Amino acid sequence: MATKIRLQRFGKKGKPFYHVVVADSRAPRDGKFIERLGSYNPNTNPATIDLNFDKALDWLTKGAQPTDTARAILSYKGVLYKKHLLGGVKKGAFDEATADARFQEWLAGKDAKIEGKKDNLSKSKEEVRKAALAAEAKKKEERAAALAAKNAPEEAAEEAPAEAPEEEAASGNEETTSAE
Repeated sequence: MATKIRLQRFGKKGKPFYHVVVADSRAPRDGKFIERLGSYNPNTNPATIDLNFDKALDWLTKGAQPTDTARAILSYKGVLYKKHLLGGVKKGAFDEATADARFQEWLAGKDAKIEGKKDNLSKSKEEVRKAALAAEAKKKEERAAALAAKNAPEEAAEEAPAEAPEEEAASGNEETTSAE
């Protein structure tokens, strides 16, 4: 029987969630499957992948063929690299300890890369939030200045008539003093 490692879709419209399963190649996409290997949630950033590494490796060594997306997921988690290293051990290119050391080195690099991406995402979110707050503060200041400018001419207009009679009275006093 030809088996495939593929995705089985769950979730509502626009919010997909997948189970990674081993199924007969003739079975429908969301139909009967042999074994569930894990899950894949593309809605998060970075995508959340929960995979039973040993089961996936076992099915690959038995000959199960992954679909394109399942191959990408298995590669991301290192299952395909581990299978490659085990092939090298089987051929005698290097021993089991060397294969494990290479895999652990690769895994450490991969974890560092993922953590770096998470840090960059959190920093960019923080920068976007700070920029939004700065823009909001600037807009608030502009509104306050516009409101002050709008209220200032009214106050000046109210003060101008009050000053005008005093000026007239002062100028009238000057005329009376000069006439005398």
